[in-house]
Amino acid sequence: MNPVDQAVISQALLSAAREMGIALYRSAYSSVVRDGKDASTGILDADGNAVAQSDELIPMLVGSLSITFRSCAARYPIAKLREGDFYICNHPYHGAHHLQDILIFVPIFFEGKIVAFSAAVAHHLDIGGGAPGLNSSSTDYFQEGLVIPPSRYNLADDWNDDGPLRHFIGANIRVPEATLGDIDSQFAACAVGAARVHEMCRKYGAATVTEAMGEMIAYVERRVRASIAAIPDGTYVGEDALDDDGLSEAPLPIKATVTVRGDSLTVDFTGTCPQVKSHMNAPFASTVSATLACIKSVLSGEDVPFNEGASRAVTVIAPEGCLLNPRPPAPVRARMEASYRAYDAVLKALGQAMPDRAIACGYDTTTGFCLSYLQDGRYRVFLELRDGGYGASADGDGCDAVAGPLSNCTNTPIEQIDADYDFFRIEHYRLRPGTGGAGRQRGGLGSSRGYRILADGVRLAIYADRFRIAAGGLAGGGPGALGFCHVHRGDEVIEVRSKADVSLRKGDIIVLASGGGGGHGDPALRGRAAIAADEAQGYV
Repeated sequence: MNPVDQAVISQALLSAAREMGIALYRSAYSSVVRDGKDASTGILDADGNAVAQSDELIPMLVGSLSITFRSCAARYPIAKLREGDFYICNHPYHGAHHLQDILIFVPIFFEGKIVAFSAAVAHHLDIGGGAPGLNSSSTDYFQEGLVIPPSRYNLADDWNDDGPLRHFIGANIRVPEATLGDIDSQFAACAVGAARVHEMCRKYGAATVTEAMGEMIAYVERRVRASIAAIPDGTYVGEDALDDDGLSEAPLPIKATVTVRGDSLTVDFTGTCPQVKSHMNAPFASTVSATLACIKSVLSGEDVPFNEGASRAVTVIAPEGCLLNPRPPAPVRARMEASYRAYDAVLKALGQAMPDRAIACGYDTTTGFCLSYLQDGRYRVFLELRDGGYGASADGDGCDAVAGPLSNCTNTPIEQIDADYDFFRIEHYRLRPGTGGAGRQRGGLGSSRGYRILADGVRLAIYADRFRIAAGGLAGGGPGALGFCHVHRGDEVIEVRSKADVSLRKGDIIVLASGGGGGHGDPALRGRAAIAADEAQGYV
């Protein structure tokens, strides 16, 4: 193929995927998608292989698009799709991560033939289940929300004009205007992707665009395999652990054995603890996504997109019944914590194989923080995903108070929260000095945010981690600080566990603090200029 056409079409596809993401979050209704950008978009080829994905959105979500698509196509063959049809699924044991993530795939027809699919996934504010927004006490995934198995529907017949599917979903959730509005935004994003693919097909021809998609996937596979081949053959082991499962105080160990043979790499999670009764389990699709995201970030640069090619050089194994591949109907709502520890375990193993690129672990935790309030028969649900400090490398300090490497969500502006919610307000939002691990390069800082409750009957649900086991340092660096959650009620300070459900009173102040990343290198070797800059900024 003409290399110039290949380059232009490849970048056009990547641009289309990014434009889809912008269309999604700019038209979204909920703060978690509109402001937090907890969503992702992409373009798949006619067989459902991921080609181009929105790299500025959620790495964790883009890694499983093809897995979910294959579950849908296995039940409803691609050959039987007609214009206006779409696949939809949120089933955690059929490729989706948890029920809150609804995936939609829309076939793109050109001259009567499917040439590609546009895809959009978003985390929804409420999807029903046993509690608003977040059911911390679920014992199976049925209690976590409405289950949408791999399905095929038609936009005109089943969704538009309050069609039966739209009506059915709206009747099973507490905030239908937000959830249905966000699904509409997903369809809008998919329409943008279809329009861009049509433009390319009209300009270059469908056969040329199809060939370019295939070469994009092959290019990524070649680049990833070349990076793997540069690693010395051998077996490398990394381990990490979750604080607990929310029911006991026993840590949950995760073990990753990385084996490199030539240009192929295998990650085996044998030795990871068994699945648990709480919602801390991670379905296998999440484990695959976390593993690929880690390998991609360590082995390649920004010039290599994340698509199907990355998975073709990597094999991921997790024994059935373990925390990273649970048997249904195990609950999985808080699967990000186990996924992050899988990421950290792989990161440590790769650090042994490539010491010059080793990075200390960060806070690497999704803090799911949900406040809900029922007033006059109407639910109000606020959901926020908080930040933390990154681990330091040999070349630089860890980033301060940003979303973890699997998340990439943005913080919700205080002004937007004040405009949307009147049953609480933000009292403070600031960095936590001294929370980054000490080192020649320091770990990133965590942050603290205070929420004053303005009404009785507000409910707090939280899942988090690293309240008990800190992010460790590397090469002599110190650990990052732990996170915590406290409720200040008058003169009383109530400690909230990292996985909890708490009834609140008017006047309570919740202080939610994220921890820091690990440091890198001997702290005694930190330069005077860096120390002076930290002191001037108030970081220490």
